[in-house]
Amino acid sequence: MRKTSAVLATLSLAVLALTGCTATPAFDGVACDRAASGDSVLSAATVTGDLGSLPDVEVFGPVKVDKTSYADITVGDGRTLTTDFQPMVLDIAFYGGNSGKKLYNSEFNGDLSRVNNIDFWAQKSPGLGGVLECATAGSRVLAVLTPDDFGQQNAEGFGLADGENVVAVIDVLDVYPTRASGALQFNDARGMPTVVRAVDGTPGIIIPDSAAPKKPVTQTLIKGDGPKVKRGDVIVNNIMAVNWDDKTVASNTWGSTASLGAAAKELVGATVGSQLLVVIPAAEGSAATAVVVDILGIVPAAPQ
Repeated sequence: MRKTSAVLATLSLAVLALTGCTATPAFDGVACDRAASGDSVLSAATVTGDLGSLPDVEVFGPVKVDKTSYADITVGDGRTLTTDFQPMVLDIAFYGGNSGKKLYNSEFNGDLSRVNNIDFWAQKSPGLGGVLECATAGSRVLAVLTPDDFGQQNAEGFGLADGENVVAVIDVLDVYPTRASGALQFNDARGMPTVVRAVDGTPGIIIPDSAAPKKPVTQTLIKGDGPKVKRGDVIVNNIMAVNWDDKTVASNTWGSTASLGAAAKELVGATVGSQLLVVIPAAEGSAATAVVVDILGIVPAAPQ
């Protein structure tokens, strides 16, 4: 996941860094159906151990499938993955479908600071995109990936036999929300932008014809009921920024990778789940900017 040195602390730099980073999710989670994609997947291996700890895996090779398949060993009751770019944390281990040999494993050390998304893992192994769609936090998934879906470069790097399938064990440790949620707040300040929202929460910022404020302004548009952001917290958030003068979108993480960085003073004291409108006045070399921030979560510190 993209990291910025600070969120809103140096907003003009953050806006420039995020410009143009937009994409369209491959699925929207509206019709999530998490039924197993292959009845024989669970017979490919036995997997024991606690969620989040490196599992003991015995592969009954050779494992042969014509298409990538998966089944949930454990179904978690946490939040559902509904877009390719929804922030999440997972651990994963790969095993050779013929040899049963472990090829790779992530940390499996309880570190919840390793935030990424489905798109991140699908770029490494294309088949993981479909395997992770609609999975829930707290789930352990067993998957068998075809050579094409595991990736030719990966297969060569791990020394797999030609046509060898790969068995994957995936622990979905945490899933962040996709949008702010909470109570709408009333703001009556004059000359401020109006914020509208699409069904999926994507904001639109309507800039008034009046001049931008001369001093920074922060408004809470939606007040979430999560924990308060403290100075120094690392937060996950979605950002939409619009140039005040020409009313063009300068930055948008919606439908792309959410921003991850240290919270600055504009966000300190806000609660997780909130949506804030921050107006940054014009400064030398930069125009005034209206920014909408959805605070999706606070990232736990990595274990020492």
